[in-house]
Amino acid sequence: MLRIGVDVGGTNTDGVLIDVSRTLEETRGVLAYFKSPTTPNVSDGIEAAVRQVLENASVPPSNVACCPPFIDFPVRLRALTEGHVGYVDGGFEIDGREIAALNERQIIEQCTIIKEKGLRNVVVAGIFSPLDNEGKQEVAAKHIIERELGAVNVVCSRDVGQVGLLERENASILNAAILTFAQRTIKGFQRAMRALDLTCPLFLTQNDGTLTSAAAAARLPIRTFASGPTNSMRGAAFLAGLDDKNTARQGKSNIVVDVGGTTTDVGVLLPSGFPRQAAAFIEVGGVRTNFSMADVQSIGLGGGSIVRVSESPKGRQVSVGPDSVGHHLTRDAKVFGGNVLTSTDIVVASGHADVGNKSSVRDIEAEVVAKANGVIKKLLEGIIDKMKTSPEDVRVLLVGGGGIISPDKLSGVAEIIRPPYFDVANAVGAAMAKVAGEIDTIELLQGRDIDQVIDAIKLQSIEKAVKAGADRVKAAGELSIDALVSDDVDNPAGDDAGASVEVAETQKLISAVTVEEEIESINIEEYRPSINSDRSWQLSELDLEWIAEGCGVLGTGGGGSPYPPFLVARQMLREGKKIPVFDPEDVPEDAIFMRCMFMGSPSVSVGGSEIPASARALMKYMGMDDFAGAISDEIGGGNGIQPMIVAAELGKPVLDADLMGRAYPNMYQSLPGAFNIPGGLWPCAISDGIGNTIIMPSASNPHSVENILRTVTTEMGSRSGVSMAPLTRKTCQEYGITRSVSQAWRIGRAIALCKKRNEIKNVPSAILQLQNGECLFVGKIFNVQREVRKGFTWGSVTIVPLRSDEEEEPDITENSVTRKWGPEDKLTIPFQNENLYAILESPTGSKKILVTVPDLITVLDSQSGSSIGTQDYRYGLRVTVIAIAGHPKWTTTAEGLACGGPSAFGLPDVPFTPIAEYKEPQSVVHEYA
Repeated sequence: MLRIGVDVGGTNTDGVLIDVSRTLEETRGVLAYFKSPTTPNVSDGIEAAVRQVLENASVPPSNVACCPPFIDFPVRLRALTEGHVGYVDGGFEIDGREIAALNERQIIEQCTIIKEKGLRNVVVAGIFSPLDNEGKQEVAAKHIIERELGAVNVVCSRDVGQVGLLERENASILNAAILTFAQRTIKGFQRAMRALDLTCPLFLTQNDGTLTSAAAAARLPIRTFASGPTNSMRGAAFLAGLDDKNTARQGKSNIVVDVGGTTTDVGVLLPSGFPRQAAAFIEVGGVRTNFSMADVQSIGLGGGSIVRVSESPKGRQVSVGPDSVGHHLTRDAKVFGGNVLTSTDIVVASGHADVGNKSSVRDIEAEVVAKANGVIKKLLEGIIDKMKTSPEDVRVLLVGGGGIISPDKLSGVAEIIRPPYFDVANAVGAAMAKVAGEIDTIELLQGRDIDQVIDAIKLQSIEKAVKAGADRVKAAGELSIDALVSDDVDNPAGDDAGASVEVAETQKLISAVTVEEEIESINIEEYRPSINSDRSWQLSELDLEWIAEGCGVLGTGGGGSPYPPFLVARQMLREGKKIPVFDPEDVPEDAIFMRCMFMGSPSVSVGGSEIPASARALMKYMGMDDFAGAISDEIGGGNGIQPMIVAAELGKPVLDADLMGRAYPNMYQSLPGAFNIPGGLWPCAISDGIGNTIIMPSASNPHSVENILRTVTTEMGSRSGVSMAPLTRKTCQEYGITRSVSQAWRIGRAIALCKKRNEIKNVPSAILQLQNGECLFVGKIFNVQREVRKGFTWGSVTIVPLRSDEEEEPDITENSVTRKWGPEDKLTIPFQNENLYAILESPTGSKKILVTVPDLITVLDSQSGSSIGTQDYRYGLRVTVIAIAGHPKWTTTAEGLACGGPSAFGLPDVPFTPIAEYKEPQSVVHEYA
């Protein structure tokens, strides 16, 4: 029943020995603990920490049961990681068909280049590779690469991430980037264990707080790299007794502040004892990924932070960090005989800590001490406030060896709790981590019962958890070591592979002045968009980011993710291209605008050359030499960004309008289609971007356009680029929604401001100030059912209220809107690419339709405030559902309701009742010109 937990930090390596049978005692079962400076050779510090706790507790190693411890890359990170990019044939359609078979010759050619460059860590990423259960592509490519290159690490993206190609590829690259170091570190653990005659198995904690084996961690270290803060939160919960269901302190979330020697990590601990998870998508080092991990923020503040004093016209200035003496604290700090002024020296000089030699810091001026303490206090208050979702004072669990630098009182904090053994809470969390079994798979449901498929997957996950060491299984299981053996780690690329960065790359890194830094320095409260003398709105990267965010909200779950096209458009700006936007009133009424968008399932749409190919074909067919600009049929989702890519490429402007005001699944569900205007839907062209293009000169009716093009799109892989019949500005204005680009910009800006002010819960009300509507529900996704049929993603999502132990602030109003649902109610939203209607169901079985199309139903990520597409719905996500008013051209006309109302989606008996009165968007050009 004995466990050792070890946490390797930037300053100290902590060890703790716990008797699991005594966790209900006041000591929480902690038998011994020890802090050792982290050494350049990590295994030395690990060995010292483990040896000391064993000696302090007089425990032989044989008694220990387990030893468990630990196109959108930013320019600087890209300079470090990008060695080579190559493309080969392959990939799968969403239905499991191969886009193209693997070409061994192409892979061998790439291997030759990789060998010449001396690269030893390789990532293989394929479209929809998680569908490849037979190992036809990524796995087969891995075998070829290993055969050709010998001792290299090959990472298959299907083993790392989930369905989304971009996020899966990002996670795989990051995994490969840290692979060699991780393998070397894990082998250091194993050497330390052998030196101490420990025969127990070795586990590492993952980002979500659960355990994984050493061999699995050596293959996928990306799942463990952020486990330190999670360890601290789990350890804090355990030491403070917050994982006991009957504790008096249950019922409210806590903020855990872990102050180490180098950094301070802050996370939110839910009443359940588990950390608050990050949003649907998270950024790691500025790179978007989609694996689960705790929501943690970090700052460069710790016990070893360097304190600097300088003189300025405004008087004496004092700074603390972000650099640190790190593991040299006991050598360099003044209280330990060194000559570097650190935050530890400041707190000792203040009389708030008894560390080292007090006489060494007596000469520090009182003004310096006071100002340094003020900086430390401000930094801690700032990072704590950043993690809040409401302005109320919070309770803080303070842990970590550097916690001595924290003052006893902080603004915005009601109570600071230092649990017993707080300085080694991270190691305690590692020792007490649980085991999980995760199955990440795509199943084709044709001819199969979905409930039976889900039950089979549940059994697989339970079996996987038990195999990984779980004693009993709920969502996470307690660790049992029966039938487990320690597994050694292989590093085919060698321990030194990738251990250092070339000098030239380092110089490139140091000298890089990136656009990201310029954007981060912008005060968005005061930001004004750039309007040229010709009244064109010249989009900046920040404008583009906000528009993409707003397009996601207006997409009502569909239209494809705005993120990939946003990256393409942003790259065009960085290459010097321009994206001007004109208000309709500033454009001649006979100016011709090309319509561009994607057709198909949002699960598939990732962006590419499809739209330009279809546009070129349509222009050639119609004998067009030129056009005035570009417009999208739907502002919602990724299709709202597509005309900006086409316009940037061809040097054309974008019209501040679209032909839908939202997103709809069918081609004919644009306003030109709804009103059946001449040339509203044909001629048109579609392309798959790999050489297949089809022009449709005419059609017998609007539905034929949809049926024929959808059938072709399905054959093209459920995705195609579409160019519809171009229209004049006058027609676009009469049969479109004006200033929808401005509306998207304002929504994105509102979300960004809420994020900056740490008021994520105010995002729904901020959106509803821009467009009338209502907050329908707040909870978490409980069930998702989806399938792809004829290019559409059909399904439904069910949302239930949060349990009391999942709520951060229970029994309060949500998002400035009074709660209108009961604790046992649930909300179900059927969707066909886009969300169609919302049904509130009570425990008695009564059902009430709250809202239907053509009003907009948007699911927001409660953690980030951003919208979530139907392709990204997954169990456990915390969400907020809002409904906003549709345009009167949809909601008050017979044509609009017939084409886009309830009857258009098989609900002929459901009357449409507007959620609110539509509010005309305000033009960005008119406001800022």
